[in-house]
Amino acid sequence: MHGTSGRLLKLLSLLQTRRDWPGTELAARLAVSPRTIRRDIERLRELGYPVDASTGPAGGYRLHAGTAMPPLLLDDDEAVAIAVGLRTAAGASVTGIEETAIRALVKLEQVLPSHLRRRVNALQAATATLPATGPTVDPAALTAIAGACRDLERLRFAYRARDCTQSTRLVEPHSLVNLGQRWYLVAWDCDRDDWRTFRVDRLERPAPAGARFSKRTLPGDDPAAYVASNLSHAPYRYQARVTLHAAAAQMAERWPRMWGSVAPLGEHTCEYRTSDDSLDWLAMRVGMLGVDFDVHEPPELVERLHALAQRFERAAGEP
Repeated sequence: MHGTSGRLLKLLSLLQTRRDWPGTELAARLAVSPRTIRRDIERLRELGYPVDASTGPAGGYRLHAGTAMPPLLLDDDEAVAIAVGLRTAAGASVTGIEETAIRALVKLEQVLPSHLRRRVNALQAATATLPATGPTVDPAALTAIAGACRDLERLRFAYRARDCTQSTRLVEPHSLVNLGQRWYLVAWDCDRDDWRTFRVDRLERPAPAGARFSKRTLPGDDPAAYVASNLSHAPYRYQARVTLHAAAAQMAERWPRMWGSVAPLGEHTCEYRTSDDSLDWLAMRVGMLGVDFDVHEPPELVERLHALAQRFERAAGEP
């Protein structure tokens, strides 16, 4: 009986690791006959596990989603990964996920062996996480968007742009991208006939539009890189053009992730273009590059730099 129970646990663990299992392969993995596998599958069903069977030469078994979530069998590394993920999620940018993640973590830690609990606690004690401070997103919106991406189904939603204009969008969703504390949807905009990036916290009432589509090829084929590139070239209110008194290669080496673009002008100068809705951020961004510079545009940035220079002089005790 002890052997049968142990075999059932191994069988259940195998069924949870991939979608379909041929009966002959399960029998070989567990060193039993196909007839024994059929009996064990019946026992699992009696215990409430929804296992489907298919007949024929390619017949096999599949554990599908039921009305309740069955217990999961996890190896040591999987259990630690989930525990760490739940601790991290407690400070994430999804509305309400903090409490949910903590509840799930409490349940998991109650059944973790002591040696695994020590590993999780040691990692947590040595890790610091900055909690999300900006707008959070609705988890229902994330799951609705993810489902539409998976099913290749068009999506309709209300959207509020950066300038607060409202619009209704019909898109073919491609990917969800998380960059730090922001979630973005990369999608083909059906009305504008082009790729667009949408901030998910500005998106309301996403719903399937009832039409399927063929998946398009995203430029660059990397959703995260595509979003990052779009953000760095977004049409913000102030567009700055600055000459930096340093070689373009030197700036690229010193600041590999500069917010904007750098183009060489001469052996010891380059042009830096960047943009933002805040003049203060533009001034600080340019000033922190650590080289001399000349601002060509916008004129508002020159005025802000003068005001900041006077403020810094007063702080430094200059007459």
